[in-house]
Amino acid sequence: MRHLGARLADVQPGITEIRADRREELTQQHGYFHAGVSAAIADSACGYAAYTLMPADASVLTVEYKINLVAPADGEELIARARVIRSGRTLKVCMADVFARHGDAEQHCATMLATVMCLPGKSDRPR
Repeated sequence: MRHLGARLADVQPGITEIRADRREELTQQHGYFHAGVSAAIADSACGYAAYTLMPADASVLTVEYKINLVAPADGEELIARARVIRSGRTLKVCMADVFARHGDAEQHCATMLATVMCLPGKSDRPR
């Protein structure tokens, strides 16, 4: 996320928002945000939304996702808004919508459905 310049803009129980500003290195051949950027911030937004409903000593792992790209991600900023739609003990099902912002206008450009797993214990890996 650091490489993408993505930032966590909102965190509430079961809900998160991640934003990334447009930079040339995040675009594809037509100048739109690359689909991989949309997928990465949507995946992270889903993971953080799920994490807000997990025990403090847990860690999170995405086990599956599907993304539909519904419009070119053409804007100054990319915004992923995620929410948990089913919170089980081990698995959380989440949904994220991704928007490209131009000034005050937002265009819906992708939707993700993800399954996120609650793992016991914090991750030992450095961040």
